[in-house]
Amino acid sequence: MKVLLVAVAIGIGAAGAAKADDALRREAAALFGQLKASTESASPQAELGRALFWDTRASADGKTACASCHPARDWGADRRQFSPDARGALTSRHSPTIFNSMSQPMLRWLGDRKSGADQAEGSLTGSMGFASKDIGIAKLTELEYLPKFRAAFVEDAQPLSATNYGRALAAYQATLTTPAAFDRFLAGDDGALTERQKKGLRTFMFTGCAGCHNGANFGGATFQKFGVTKDYWSETGSQKPDIGRFAVTKKEEDRYVFRVPMLRNVAKTAPYFHDGSVERLDQAVRIMASVQLGRTLDDAALGDILAFLEALTGEVPSNYAPPGQRPEM
Repeated sequence: MKVLLVAVAIGIGAAGAAKADDALRREAAALFGQLKASTESASPQAELGRALFWDTRASADGKTACASCHPARDWGADRRQFSPDARGALTSRHSPTIFNSMSQPMLRWLGDRKSGADQAEGSLTGSMGFASKDIGIAKLTELEYLPKFRAAFVEDAQPLSATNYGRALAAYQATLTTPAAFDRFLAGDDGALTERQKKGLRTFMFTGCAGCHNGANFGGATFQKFGVTKDYWSETGSQKPDIGRFAVTKKEEDRYVFRVPMLRNVAKTAPYFHDGSVERLDQAVRIMASVQLGRTLDDAALGDILAFLEALTGEVPSNYAPPGQRPEM
């Protein structure tokens, strides 16, 4: 009789846990949504973009590539606070991860690039260091890229152009998606997350983090003032306050406003924030709770959220390397 009662109790407990998982899954699906692996890696434009992304020759100094600011070992971000460009200067803001980025409605910390193609085309006279786009295209011609552009853009009379350079790079970057344990949970796998990660997901949602970090990328789609309840630099220790989108729009309401960063692979993409001012994820989470929500997280809540954020870490895409090679970790 005792064995039967124990078995019944276990069955009831398992049913209750499954019901709780289903409820959590529905709430999470409504706020975030599932990220799926890309199926576009074989297109001619993506293959051309892959070659361009890793080619250090296609820069003013012959030493810098798109990949220089987004190493595979850093999950497509950069562990350095700022990244050197082809002119030998440092970027003004920390390099965010390139993974999953093409689905965002705007790019960079100020949201001043509206697409991956726009961002890549602009990099010719930005990180790649060319004095003009025409000079950059002349370099690609010298490197005998014309046949590859013809194969990728068969409909264009002049396929080797700055516009198509941007399109090719965007096509490659669109293949760099990193589904993770969280996505397996949303797909119905109750065991994809640990119990602590499920608790952390609940805490993440009900603490208010999901108010900005929502959608399949957990951010990247909206703007928000950094420092809602207090000056952000009072907590981050930033050397110099950054005025954010005010630099672009000149509107007072955009002072200290930035694009909300994605949290995909956030456990692997330190340092944090637009200026790379914070080295550890636990510090970054505490700071966000304080300056954005006016809340102080206790150690238990912080630990639960950190455990959940680990469930957003996916695999480095197998094609995140020069053509014919595998990622170097």
